[in-house]
Amino acid sequence: MTATPTPAPPLAALCHADGDHTAEILLEHTARRLQHAGWPVGGLVHRLDRYPNGNKRMCLHDLRNGQVFEISQDLGGASQACSLDLRGLALASSALRQALTDRVALAVINRFGNAEAEGGGFTQEFAAFAAAGIPVLTAVAARHLESWRRFTGGAHDELPAQAGALYQWCLRQRAGAPA
Repeated sequence: MTATPTPAPPLAALCHADGDHTAEILLEHTARRLQHAGWPVGGLVHRLDRYPNGNKRMCLHDLRNGQVFEISQDLGGASQACSLDLRGLALASSALRQALTDRVALAVINRFGNAEAEGGGFTQEFAAFAAAGIPVLTAVAARHLESWRRFTGGAHDELPAQAGALYQWCLRQRAGAPA
């Protein structure tokens, strides 16, 4: 008797160059386009701006209700330290858990970044969506690509940071077709 292969979890990463934030814009644009078409899409998108002193300010926005979670700390103009606020990240995870509970058709997790590459951040949420069979889109910078591949065990699709490729992947997921 031949075993039926288990389908790969529906995970896709928009792969992009380090420091390029185009993927984050594409994730949000695609999620909004799908929402306007009636898809139940949930999750978090990343927006970057600046504190008054010029340091980067990072916020995550809940795709379903617009709630904003600040995930950075203003450490001062001279600081070179990582400004990620893990408390803010933990608070933002509530949006992902709610999207999972509500069984959205597509989840967006802003990125697989430093925290996830080190085994923290949203790794539990990525795994929970995959286990539930809910398609997940994320962005992965080149410097984290090997960590992403190890994390997923290779069970994911790598997409170029291009709107057409992203949208077509989503349509295939919705139709239940293999990628």
